[in-house]
Amino acid sequence: MLPEVEKLVVIQDRDLKISAIQKELDQLPAEEEDVREKLASDKRAVEAAKLAVQENEVAMKNLELDIQTRQDSIAKLKVQQFETRKNDEFRKMGQEIENYGNEITGLEDRELELMEKAEKLKSTLASAEAALASSQELVDEEIADIGARRKNLEAEKAELEAKRQAEAADVPDDTLDIYNRLIKSKGGLVVVPLEAGQCKGCHMKVTKSTVVAVKNEHEVTHCENCGRILYAAD
Repeated sequence: MLPEVEKLVVIQDRDLKISAIQKELDQLPAEEEDVREKLASDKRAVEAAKLAVQENEVAMKNLELDIQTRQDSIAKLKVQQFETRKNDEFRKMGQEIENYGNEITGLEDRELELMEKAEKLKSTLASAEAALASSQELVDEEIADIGARRKNLEAEKAELEAKRQAEAADVPDDTLDIYNRLIKSKGGLVVVPLEAGQCKGCHMKVTKSTVVAVKNEHEVTHCENCGRILYAAD
């Protein structure tokens, strides 16, 4: 095998590995996003539980205000009862006091229900927050693992690129330029074996003169069908 072709085979191996590493690096942001998405449902559960707790607290405060309003009304009516000398007015105010009292009883019953509901809602919120914390811990571990992978891949890529640069310096510029153009246009293998008269890049038969040129190894020979650089399989 021609020395420059042999070096191109090594460079090609470096390039394929660098390309594979870059593809893996390019996929890491999507992996991170997928991992973070695992928290989305738990976060929604926590927000929904918080909202339910807040709404219940508002309802309780409104009930307290309603109860206080009626208690104030009862107090005023009792003062008016004490001041009036008319029996019918006294009885009428007494009925109003009774009505307000019944309303207060109903409101207090409702308040008790909301207090019981508050305990359940707080328990639901605590469970949701615990689930989120647990998921967050797992997600943090996965994100850390992805970060470690990224660091290792970048280091491996940098090492391969350095070796590739040193190896490319030993290849004639015109040959290296042709190789680089082939890699850019075709990707994958561009320095391929010739086996049984067939280019293993495009899998097409080459001419007898091309077979002879590859076997003689006097110069870099290309497949006339696809342009790839050929070397003898044996």
